[in-house]
Amino acid sequence: MNRLARPAGFTFPDDMPLADRLKIVQTRMEKGDPAAREIFDTIGVYLGYTVPWYAEFYDVKHVMILGRVTSGAGGERVLARARYILATEFPEIDERISIFLPDERSRRVGQAVAAASLPTAVPGGAQ
Repeated sequence: MNRLARPAGFTFPDDMPLADRLKIVQTRMEKGDPAAREIFDTIGVYLGYTVPWYAEFYDVKHVMILGRVTSGAGGERVLARARYILATEFPEIDERISIFLPDERSRRVGQAVAAASLPTAVPGGAQ
């Protein structure tokens, strides 16, 4: 989001934390700002073209998108645009892959949710 914000016309103090920048863009998205909408649409396009690339190497069936950037209306735009790209550009992949958002709380703590679902390593490499 941060790389897309400045070209979209957003300005931030150089020392402003990235999380605070995201909050500003999300607030403007909630108010219907076209520049904010374009940022989230672009992220969705990136995702829509990335999923088929991963599907070339992995047997992907489900893609859950997570992270603070997917919170609120922006996350819905990201998901909608990614689904559109899959349906129009990669219909064969769209038929076999489900892409979705979890509930709002889980989106915000996405990395922790993903990390908690990983198996734990056993000392010595034994499973």
